Amino acid sequence: MEGGSSKTRKPHALVIPFPTQGHINPFLKLAKILHARGFHITFVNTEFNHKRLLKSKGSDAFNGFTDFCFETIPDGLPLTTMDATQNIPALCESTDKHCLGPFFHLVEKMLHDDDVPPVSCIVSDGIMSFTIRASQHFGIPNVAFWTHSACAFMSFRECKNLKEKGIIPLKDASYLTNGYLDTKIDWIPGMKDVKLRDLPGIYRTTDPNDFLLDFVPQQIEAASKASALMLPTFDALEPQVLNALSSMYPQLYTIGPLDLLLHNQTPNSSENNCESIKCNLWKEESDCLKWLDSKQPSSVLYVNFGSVIVMRPEQVIELAWGLANSKQSFIWVIRGDLVANGKAILPQEITEEIKERSLILGWCPQEEVLKHPAIGGFLTHCGWNSTIESISNGVPMICCPFFNDQMLHRRFVSREWGCGMEMESEELKRDEVERLVRELMEGEKGVKLRDQARKWKKMAQEATQAGGSSSLNMDKLVNEVLLSKS
Repeated sequence: MEGGSSKTRKPHALVIPFPTQGHINPFLKLAKILHARGFHITFVNTEFNHKRLLKSKGSDAFNGFTDFCFETIPDGLPLTTMDATQNIPALCESTDKHCLGPFFHLVEKMLHDDDVPPVSCIVSDGIMSFTIRASQHFGIPNVAFWTHSACAFMSFRECKNLKEKGIIPLKDASYLTNGYLDTKIDWIPGMKDVKLRDLPGIYRTTDPNDFLLDFVPQQIEAASKASALMLPTFDALEPQVLNALSSMYPQLYTIGPLDLLLHNQTPNSSENNCESIKCNLWKEESDCLKWLDSKQPSSVLYVNFGSVIVMRPEQVIELAWGLANSKQSFIWVIRGDLVANGKAILPQEITEEIKERSLILGWCPQEEVLKHPAIGGFLTHCGWNSTIESISNGVPMICCPFFNDQMLHRRFVSREWGCGMEMESEELKRDEVERLVRELMEGEKGVKLRDQARKWKKMAQEATQAGGSSSLNMDKLVNEVLLSKS
């Protein structure tokens, strides 16, 4: 291109995740990948989360980056000073109702800002579909990034069918325990032998007016109006579901695992000036890596239930006793808001029992922990970030889901991918925790699971290397969609 400044020629991606840690993380990785490919990045957080980030990272954490910038919009919820994840259904409803106007004005402002390149594409969260209306108004490509597995996306897509068939909502609470959840759902494309209990937890509601049962189909329908659809998975992991989805969405791109893709696209991190940008809403305690350095290979269990899960005090105690009685070394992340209306306080007798072989902290750099050779297993809630990061690092799992798509991931990890074992979260029992932890860390089954996890790690690496499926998909996404109007 002749004439004009280099700044005006640079493509500009406006990136907006749903405002929770589990969505912000993959969006930040994707933004860094695009930045490495020459894009100017504007990352849009809610005002609430941006304040939490500045509290966690320091007031000058995002200064000094001329081509990786941050903007904010309000989320529409009442102001609060809490340092915890907001209510998810309330966030879904509020962002859907209140964020279009502020986002519209932000796009308009940036299109008239001479100090940054004109916005050339929008990368928005799949459950923030209001952004598509803004992109259509301004004639800008909009890529819907669903931060879920392919199987989860497909299961959300079936919400409308489940309602029309009268399967959901449940008639009353007895349907949770009378065997109804074992109803076979054998008509979902690409998914065999699935039961209702395997599908997202939002389908267990008894409320006929449950907001999410209307919200999910609306967001799914909007996905077909986007310029393209992205999923953070890889072809070899979910081939049947992806084959089915690709016939429904011709512009579907699988670009995972993002941590490996980012590493392969930015190998010289010292030369990448945005490498230091982090968006953790809790302060990381990275000293845990030094503690791991003192441990033998594959000898430590990592325990973390992510950024949203809230446990009952009795669940925490049963889990703690199970970990203690297993006699295994472990790292356990206990967020300050893990227990509703109070902190998770372990009895003195438990802390005495585990003090020589455990490390308990409030938050940690999870990817670095999972990469550490001392980690031999992951007791996880099976959120997709944790699941795909465990797979990409070859770490076998104990799957203890609490809600939503975590149930489905447990099924796939244990029965389809063969790299994990199943645990029930609702009725956590110390004996069961002890048995599963021992089996994973020192039993024969643990050896088999670890071998299978390493095979998946190799396939994930192949997908994200030059010429691999995810790497090629990223090339196509950039060239065919994101640069189509720049």
